[in-house]
Amino acid sequence: MTTSWRELTAQGRSDARSGEGDSFDTGAPEPEATPGSDAEDTIAIEDVLQTMGETAYRWDVVQDRISWAGNAAAVLDIPDIKAMNTGRAFGLHVDADHAGPRFDALSGGSKRAPQSEVRYRTQYRFLPEGRRGGKARWLEEIGRCRLGADGKPALVEGTIRVVDDWNEKEQRLQFLGSHDELTGQLNRTGLTERLAEMLSGGAAKQRDGAFLLVAVNDLSLINETYGFDIGDQIIAMVGRRLARALRGNDCVGRFASNKFGVLLHNCPGEGVSVIARRLMSLVRDRPFDTSGGAIPATVSVGAVKLPEHASNAQLATGRALQALEGARTNPADRFMLYQRSERRESERRRAANMADEIVRALNDRRMVLAIQPIVTSKSREIVAYECLLRMQMLDGSIQPAGEFMPVAEKFGLSKLVDARVLELVGELLRSRQGVKFCVNVSPTVSGDRDWLAGLQSLANVDRRMPERLIVEISETAAISKLEEMTDFIADVRRLGSQVALDGFGTGYSSFRHLQSLGVDLVKIDSTFIENVTARVQDGYFVRTLVDLAANLGIATVGEGVGDEATAEALERTGIAFMQGYFFGGPEIVMNSGTGAGRIDIDIDIDHA
Repeated sequence: MTTSWRELTAQGRSDARSGEGDSFDTGAPEPEATPGSDAEDTIAIEDVLQTMGETAYRWDVVQDRISWAGNAAAVLDIPDIKAMNTGRAFGLHVDADHAGPRFDALSGGSKRAPQSEVRYRTQYRFLPEGRRGGKARWLEEIGRCRLGADGKPALVEGTIRVVDDWNEKEQRLQFLGSHDELTGQLNRTGLTERLAEMLSGGAAKQRDGAFLLVAVNDLSLINETYGFDIGDQIIAMVGRRLARALRGNDCVGRFASNKFGVLLHNCPGEGVSVIARRLMSLVRDRPFDTSGGAIPATVSVGAVKLPEHASNAQLATGRALQALEGARTNPADRFMLYQRSERRESERRRAANMADEIVRALNDRRMVLAIQPIVTSKSREIVAYECLLRMQMLDGSIQPAGEFMPVAEKFGLSKLVDARVLELVGELLRSRQGVKFCVNVSPTVSGDRDWLAGLQSLANVDRRMPERLIVEISETAAISKLEEMTDFIADVRRLGSQVALDGFGTGYSSFRHLQSLGVDLVKIDSTFIENVTARVQDGYFVRTLVDLAANLGIATVGEGVGDEATAEALERTGIAFMQGYFFGGPEIVMNSGTGAGRIDIDIDIDHA
């Protein structure tokens, strides 16, 4: 039955006076009508509802009779609102998945007191043409429900409005919460949730599952050659090919920038290997038709069997990553299935324990410096000291950097260590006026703006402090990140410090590399210095490196000098400076124990 809002309100007031149900009335006394006026016409409620795109209704649940406001048909996009004059009829136009939750919302659930009132707000999918039609709208309903003596709904009053645009945005936000925007497939969060579901509860009883990590090889090279937009196209197309190759109950998602995760169900025996190689073939055998032309691509695959080798999602992803690392180091195959190895597990546990110890040492101020002199070749006078990092263990023993820095880099702790080393060097620069110090930094420092800010803070205290600092970077790190390191070196020199290339001769630097890096010194690696008197070829090699650096106006330092004969041989090559135990070994410098706050990091052994 369709009524005007005036009639609907009047009926509600009548019901309220007679005690037969509630109304939309607030209970305030009605204004008295004055001659020539109509109190009920003061506000045209239906016009307001129409303007807001809302309608209203009253549902007598006991009689199953709905009274609608006059604009209901227009708002709900229904040709004849009389067709929905009962709650049952209206319910048949609510999406089947939403009908139950809607009724639960308006009735307040099963534990409400009889003759109480429920205020509710709910959203649901409404089907103007019924459940077999194609049209759909999203509605938001706000109202109140009066429960009868039996605790069941007796009278419902509410307003309804269309929220298609709002819901579309909400749905998109929900979608992006679990899906990747570029590929439209599951993102890492969504994929991990599916993986966890598979390995939890009753699903864990399913045997012969597998988790694969599929990585696009050389994506950085594709980005550099063709541009990031082409790289994105390759990623999206690889995802689609992988998805088309999977069975109905399997799924694929984007795990990281160049990695996809594939979850396989019911894949016994050699099935994992067969599927992995099929996926590799699908990507490899046909170039991708991009806007930049046809571009070939390949993938590497690491896999772990579930639940045989991983009982939870964290273990599964960690061990799939281990397998993927192995696959990428084997260009002849590019596939590896995780196999448990006691030796490897023991190494990972040791690495994780060492990472924990590094964090504790940082917090306990047990990272210290040992300084070793650097002398001139001719006068043998000390011109600087190299600061060598050491970790003081709880038992009092000292660990050299070579024992723990590879672990720090693997677990992402090197930036924290670099920051602490800069603090310690700053203390030395303040306490030992006029002395120069060399300090080694890790490869990750080139992208660490905080480290440069720390160096700037030294200059802010005393602009001469950075002038007494020589920053050492390894040759291999410089060549592997040439452009980034070149910018870093320029920034360091701009602040007044010098830069030395450490381990020169081991990373195959060319004349062009030395020229573009812009370093001030090169330190020739000790592996060539130690045998300079015993092996003629080492002597020739050192002289060549010295001449190469001299042609560019770069000073040279010979590392690892152990005796007078080596020192004299190096002096004959024209090398400018020398360093080694012959001139003095590293001596521990105790620090003040001041510095940054506590570091809290959880070490994840499964991703080691």
